[in-house]
Amino acid sequence: MMRLFVGIPLPADLRERLGELCAGLAHARWMTTENMHVTLRFIGDVDRASGDDVHAALASLEAPTFALRLAGIGCFESRRRVRTIWAGIEKSPSLNHLAEKVESAIVRAGFEPEGRKFKGHVTLARLRNVPLARIGDYLESNSAFAADPFNVESFALFRSHLGKDGPVYELLADYPLAVAQPSNAGSSSMSANT
Repeated sequence: MMRLFVGIPLPADLRERLGELCAGLAHARWMTTENMHVTLRFIGDVDRASGDDVHAALASLEAPTFALRLAGIGCFESRRRVRTIWAGIEKSPSLNHLAEKVESAIVRAGFEPEGRKFKGHVTLARLRNVPLARIGDYLESNSAFAADPFNVESFALFRSHLGKDGPVYELLADYPLAVAQPSNAGSSSMSANT
């Protein structure tokens, strides 16, 4: 079984900048810069045949490149507790369009539709039992975060390896974005990279 998700890799300089935000909050489990990405669709545990179906569906996807800009810091709550701190993304119809196309491809590959509405973000930390006052202070002190735009020229299929020190993400296949260049889509073979 493989634990898969679809995401947008981030440029090294942007990951480094985000890494500077990963401090100042005791008991937070900070993401490593190598693992930072924009998740387009979490898939979950699949067997090899289903993974190949996902790869084929994503390889047929066509969408144009676009610019994306990270700005702002926020959090997700669950059961009245803050569970995740993230860097936000400025409004981007192109990102939403790509996420919709990825969702359609995953459903075509035989998976149930995602029940949650897409909310583009980059996870910075996962939290457990961190006092709300400290979280509020962190969010307030980093609220002015904004990065330079970067060009999204591809998206990728990742495999997540879970371990005691947190997950490690492995890029399985990269899918270039371009207008009217479908023959280049999915140039990597998932089977060759696993």
